[in-house]
Amino acid sequence: MPSTQLSPPVRTPPRVTPFGTGAVCALLALVVLVLVAVRWSPLMTLDRTVADVLHRRAVTEPGLVHANRILTDWAWDPWTMRALIAVAVVALWWRGERLLSVWVAATSALGTVVQQGLKSAVGRERPQWPDPVDSAHYASFPSGHAMTATVSCGLLLWLLHRHGAGPRLWRTALVVACVSVVGVGVTRLYLGVHWLSDVLGGWLLGAALVGFAIAGFARYERRGGLRTPGRS
Repeated sequence: MPSTQLSPPVRTPPRVTPFGTGAVCALLALVVLVLVAVRWSPLMTLDRTVADVLHRRAVTEPGLVHANRILTDWAWDPWTMRALIAVAVVALWWRGERLLSVWVAATSALGTVVQQGLKSAVGRERPQWPDPVDSAHYASFPSGHAMTATVSCGLLLWLLHRHGAGPRLWRTALVVACVSVVGVGVTRLYLGVHWLSDVLGGWLLGAALVGFAIAGFARYERRGGLRTPGRS
């Protein structure tokens, strides 16, 4: 009698959720924060090495420095990012999505509060140069530019996804968001106003905040607290 061979069970990959992503990013941000606070030698050495290499190049390339300053001071400046969020908030309010509008505004504002609070608490000094190519004030960790760009781009991508952005628009927005988030971090490093760990901390904290914001709003919707126009 032929034996029946049982197929091994198919294992589905674990589902990536906004809350899970936020939790992982928050944990990694906490690790970076602790290492910065205790001035862990390997991280400090890496920060200094990256900063020295980029600064030596920047002082010899004034044209590239100028381009980076335009990008960081105008295109990817935190106030530019906040202005984009403000436009989205007004549009949502006008569409009648009042709670979502407030949720996005509150998340953006919370990001600013968190970054400023951590800057004050950590009190890390920025890189110092005898021949600086740019200047920045207040404490260094985390990078406000990197965190604000991550929060703003993350929220805007979430809103596009919620409102059914077409494939072409979605791909374009995703590319623009990735270039903006990575690009603003690179400009801060190239201009010598932040350490590598500052930028990494800003990225992680921003991603964590967006993940938790998306998860929190989804939970509210599941519990029947809100019915969004056009969504069942």
